[in-house]
Amino acid sequence: MAERSAPVGVMDSGVGGLSVLAEIQRRLPNESLLYVADSGHVPYGEKSPDYIRQRLRHIAEFFQQQGAKAMVLACNTATVAAVADLREQYPQWPLVGMEPAVKPAAAATRSGVVGVLATTGTLQSAKFAALLDRFASDVRVITQPCPGLVERIEAGDLISAELRRLLAGYVQPLLQAGCDTLILGCTHYPFLRPLLAELVPADVAIIDTGAAVARQLQRLLGERDLLAEGPAQQTAFWTSSDPDNLRKILPLLWRKSDSVRSFPL
Repeated sequence: MAERSAPVGVMDSGVGGLSVLAEIQRRLPNESLLYVADSGHVPYGEKSPDYIRQRLRHIAEFFQQQGAKAMVLACNTATVAAVADLREQYPQWPLVGMEPAVKPAAAATRSGVVGVLATTGTLQSAKFAALLDRFASDVRVITQPCPGLVERIEAGDLISAELRRLLAGYVQPLLQAGCDTLILGCTHYPFLRPLLAELVPADVAIIDTGAAVARQLQRLLGERDLLAEGPAQQTAFWTSSDPDNLRKILPLLWRKSDSVRSFPL
């Protein structure tokens, strides 16, 4: 059985999962965290489900070797493609995935129109279709694939004129259609909240699921008597791309860390 002091493994296709990592640390400050950015294979949204499942098996095995007591898939596309496969492979291991916040958005909308910003892979998935059938039968949901946004954020671009033009091109059709609630369906997109606040009216609700993931992790660890009592170790980072790239972007999206290593391919 895992020790309470064992770390929690968190992964994403790149740096987007840092938005979820922050929510986990905020809610569970005693937990030691491991983070894998699979940036050598980003973006997942354009990859096949089989390819993503292979990557996730590799990352899960790595977290197992590191003694992780739980794993968080801080990536909507990875969850869609691989979480069922991992749960079958590791039935006793707490696994937490992401899903677009369709239920709270459907409850929040006043106009009855909800917009979804997400990757192509997430929007085309059967899981996303099932979410719409289950929670959004009484509202109109307009989906907007957003190619290019992940790559911009991976490069540390949160403010450029080109990013603003790209994001505005995705958001404006949703607003014109009467959308008053926006779902951020990719963990990279919460880093665009300041820019979104300049592009959408103040009364448009912007919803993501990072806090819900942290609550679910807390619940699963609590059920198994695995909540850490602290103090937490420094968060350790790995990347399948050049570690210097992650070192440069961490101060922008997280904070400075010297603990960045190459993820074994």
